Amino acid sequence: MLDIKWIRDNPNALVEALVKRSWSAGDAQSTVDDLIARDEARREHLTELQVKQERRNAASKEIGNAMRSGDAALAEKLKSEVSEIKAFIQNGEARERELDKALHDALAVLPNVPLDDVPVGKDEHDNVVKRIVGEVPTRPNWVKEHFEIGEALGMMDFERAAKLSGSRFTVLKSQLARMERALGQFMLDLHTTEHGYEEIQPPLMVKDDVMFGTGQLPKFEEDLFSTGIPKEVQSRDIARGLFDFRDKVSAFLQPNRQITQADDSENDQKASTEGLARLVRLFYNDRERRYLIPTAEVPLTNLVREEITAHEKLPLRYTALTPCFRSEAGSAGRDTRGMLRQHQFYKVELVSITDQESSLAEHERMTQCAEEVLKRLGLPFRTVTLCTGDMGFGARKTYDIEVWLPGQNAYREISSCSVCGDFQARRMDARYKDKDGKGNRFVHTLNGSGTAVGRALIAVIENYQNEDGSVTIPEVLRPYMGGLAKIGPK
Repeated sequence: MLDIKWIRDNPNALVEALVKRSWSAGDAQSTVDDLIARDEARREHLTELQVKQERRNAASKEIGNAMRSGDAALAEKLKSEVSEIKAFIQNGEARERELDKALHDALAVLPNVPLDDVPVGKDEHDNVVKRIVGEVPTRPNWVKEHFEIGEALGMMDFERAAKLSGSRFTVLKSQLARMERALGQFMLDLHTTEHGYEEIQPPLMVKDDVMFGTGQLPKFEEDLFSTGIPKEVQSRDIARGLFDFRDKVSAFLQPNRQITQADDSENDQKASTEGLARLVRLFYNDRERRYLIPTAEVPLTNLVREEITAHEKLPLRYTALTPCFRSEAGSAGRDTRGMLRQHQFYKVELVSITDQESSLAEHERMTQCAEEVLKRLGLPFRTVTLCTGDMGFGARKTYDIEVWLPGQNAYREISSCSVCGDFQARRMDARYKDKDGKGNRFVHTLNGSGTAVGRALIAVIENYQNEDGSVTIPEVLRPYMGGLAKIGPK
């Protein structure tokens, strides 16, 4: 979340930043103008409240003076004034909460401001290659994609996965299942023993304010899987919605008959609504809503939420191997074959919590940690700087690491490393003490994939495939595979 004081002092800078992120100039300007107007209305109201509170305090003292001097009329007049002020303050505090929420909600959907050195562009075609590591070999005519190899080996089953869960799921078997596990263990061992990250095993379901903290809510709710009923939705509202749905269906099936709520007596409607409401409550048990994590970035970053961290403990570096769950709502028709885009996949996540002076250097370091995974696996890759139009909502700068996939004859993303500044920290209220211990400042947060395990499996299968359909196991993984050197058909 952006600092409203910074916006107030730098409105043109925010307009420019939004335009860089592919907003129209008109939308950007009107959004900033609206934010400033909301902030001014809130500040004016607070000033008026403060004046009234000061007058109430002064009048209370005057009442005492008037009563001591025997001026009963003045005392009564002052009491009446204080009573009116109290009513105004009570209503004014409710209005203050409304203004606070309106400003908060408007700020919550604004993206982060890109750093000055981020290339300006509209989409992935405007990203800039930073470095290329490893040579892309000449592509033989027998090269296959990972799903062709996996199915031929009898170790990758999409048909049975669809029977279990629908599309965008995979059943891995035998040595490919073991290799995916081996990849995750290898990555964790590398990051914890050589890169200084602390391994965490976080919850896989989190509350909505945790999702808000890292920026998934409210903007990207359609990309998430969740359980329970949202807090703002009441069971009785659901019951009424079911009645509305019934009426619409009846109207469709019997277009010549006007269906109205008069078809039910008032008592019948009330009883039926209450009955449905009880069923809804029974089904959901009135439980608080939980979200399945789309990435371990969410729980790892929120480990410092609503806390003040001692400066000497920074940087904090966390890593975790977890399943990730994404609805892929915005990717209809993309990567429908194979394992590239799944609703459920494993990923090793890297998260750093730093002070304000160290975050940019930490960004370079984190990216190199993720690159080292691919170097050890012997996979060709390139690192690109994302342009402003392709960058994530909460990021100030992002490097994507793209691994070479011979089957697709293309580079595909396997890791994304972002520095977010204090954007997430403001949403989480996560701070640290200055070096002198006198003041508190918002931490800076960073996150990156170290790396996506499923995509690493794809890359190994395709880069280490042999003409006979077997897959050679990279040297670094063989200790995790019981010394096995090659995966062949059963």
